[in-house]
Amino acid sequence: MKMRYFRFLVISGLLMAVPAAGRAEISSLLTVRDVSGLEWKLWGYRPNVWRMNFNFESLSGTWAEIQGIDAAVPGSVRNALKKAGFVPDWNIGLDYTASEWVENRHWLFTAEIPDEWAAANRENAVLRCHGLDYKGLVMINGREAGRFENAFIPYDFPAGKYLKEKNNTLVFVFECPPENLAQIGWTSKIRDWKPRFNFGWDWVPRIVQTGVWDKVEFVVKDGSRSFISGTDVVAGALPGSDKGNLTVKLAFDGGKISGKVHCALSDDAGKTVREGTFDAAELPGGIKWDNLKIKRWHPNGNGDQPLYRLNIELMDETGGVVQQAERRIGFRHIEWRQCEGAADNSDPWICVVNGNPTFLQGVNWTPVSPLFADLKDDDYRRLLTTYRDLGLNIIRVWGGGFPEKEWLYDLCDEMGILVWQEFPLSSSGLDNYPPEGAEEILAMNRIAEYYVTRLRHHASLLLWSAGNELYEKGDTAPITDKHPLIGSMKKQILRLDPTRKFVPGSPSGPAIYAGWDNFGSGNNWDVHGPWTLPFKDDKQNMDDVREFWGKSDALFHSEVGVPGAMSAEMIRKYAGIFNPLPADLSNPLWRTVNWWIDWDQYLSAHGGQAPASLEQYVEWSQQRQSEGLVIALKSCKNRFPRCGGFIIWMGHDCFPCPVNTSIIDFEGNPKPAALEISKVWKKQQFQ
Repeated sequence: MKMRYFRFLVISGLLMAVPAAGRAEISSLLTVRDVSGLEWKLWGYRPNVWRMNFNFESLSGTWAEIQGIDAAVPGSVRNALKKAGFVPDWNIGLDYTASEWVENRHWLFTAEIPDEWAAANRENAVLRCHGLDYKGLVMINGREAGRFENAFIPYDFPAGKYLKEKNNTLVFVFECPPENLAQIGWTSKIRDWKPRFNFGWDWVPRIVQTGVWDKVEFVVKDGSRSFISGTDVVAGALPGSDKGNLTVKLAFDGGKISGKVHCALSDDAGKTVREGTFDAAELPGGIKWDNLKIKRWHPNGNGDQPLYRLNIELMDETGGVVQQAERRIGFRHIEWRQCEGAADNSDPWICVVNGNPTFLQGVNWTPVSPLFADLKDDDYRRLLTTYRDLGLNIIRVWGGGFPEKEWLYDLCDEMGILVWQEFPLSSSGLDNYPPEGAEEILAMNRIAEYYVTRLRHHASLLLWSAGNELYEKGDTAPITDKHPLIGSMKKQILRLDPTRKFVPGSPSGPAIYAGWDNFGSGNNWDVHGPWTLPFKDDKQNMDDVREFWGKSDALFHSEVGVPGAMSAEMIRKYAGIFNPLPADLSNPLWRTVNWWIDWDQYLSAHGGQAPASLEQYVEWSQQRQSEGLVIALKSCKNRFPRCGGFIIWMGHDCFPCPVNTSIIDFEGNPKPAALEISKVWKKQQFQ
């Protein structure tokens, strides 16, 4: 059996290796082991058949349809099945339909727990699961240790009472996911807390993930003393000064609080900025350091991103370190001002970073893969490096996805990419009104608490948004905090993180869209659209597009898009058995993402004549996307500070869409539009 496990110290989900000098003492108090190195196997059954057949002692089942194939934790069922040859590559042609049967099975991830893991203090063992997608049971030695039914929050399962001295087994049982959470439905009826994009959106077909999407840890702690169970770190810079302030609040769990806490702040070169030692019993009130000599953190394009390390050590009465943790933080000052010429009652949409009014320019961030359980940190680094080099300074983490990997936020801190963070609520087409039942409010508040406490220390985190395209009944206007769920979320979020802006959704304000019929009304605050070129008629005159954006008076655009095809080479690569042409609804290849087909516009622009080649169509489509987005972005950036920002829908593909509003294709290649947009992003002002 291959194993990878470590003796670690943990605080609020952050791990630090135990110093060798203190290992003997520390390991007896708190041990955290990563279960990813265990030998995981996957078993597949028709629903509930495993209850009659699976042997939890020997980890075997003769009735299973899929029997003991290699699996990964974290990892998805589909990826394990693909590697074992049971399902085809879902990215080719319509082969995603060939694995939809996976949703109609129960799946068991199984492993043996090494004997030494349960050798000491096993009565205090906890199984800490940071991301389970989405519903099922945890079984230890064939006994139910707990259930899970929410992909957006972590779970701690008490494991000690189920463990034996030797020969322990661990099984995650995943039950069937919901029937449908896709783009078309009723937001007010949402009761299942699982990422919705997996069920199909206008840029991805139905590829529903099942599996462990984030790390799982086996934790054993000494119940005789108190441990730090949470941290609240708030760092800020004084306006116009390289002076910073830092507040650290600690929460303790367990027995009597004793010992001391040593805190040290150092720069990336290891030079200590300030340190101090405090009585642990006095620390729940917090530590506050003012007038720290620091360098300020700036968004990409405005300056550098110096980061600092805050090291926290809990020491026992003899001075031995019993717990250790680290936060990486940046110091910046952010305030919001009203746009120039805006109505007195309008929301402020000019972001001022370190005294510098900053035009927010970037993309909407959607999940990198439908099977995000299988992603690695390099997947994020490559994509975010591309965005940084193109010149953006913000991403909006869209509300139909998931809490995102920690890599995203760490890398945004490093690269100066501001994060607009949404909670997992989104429109549904037939009904975009958020649920308002007591159970749904309770569930969303639990999710909000997790998001905020997990992310609030990141320098890159800019603002919180309750969700995507949440509207009043009848879609008369964007939702407000008068809605019971949104109001409850706002109260919770501002209590936990009063330093950041909260908006009830994207868009927000009196109007959903800015358009020909409401320019000049004063109602266009943060708006969505258009996602196609705003022509007045079928003549497709680009002068109409220039006129539209010349008249636009929106204070902020958090979604704007224009469709553009990916390369002809890529389309052919992923077409499978299908001929890429014609690019219309008669061709099954193009029905998958039929919202963005612009075949009729091509024919209209060419007198009804079909293209002679796929390359001819692609060149036309990509040129339209480039020209349309550049006109829109230039116009909005020229209006700054009358307009505060422009975020493109969308950034990248997670599925090889032949045509989509993305500016980076499925393999991470910038489309021509991205390269043209980059020229505008990197200019401070256009005339």
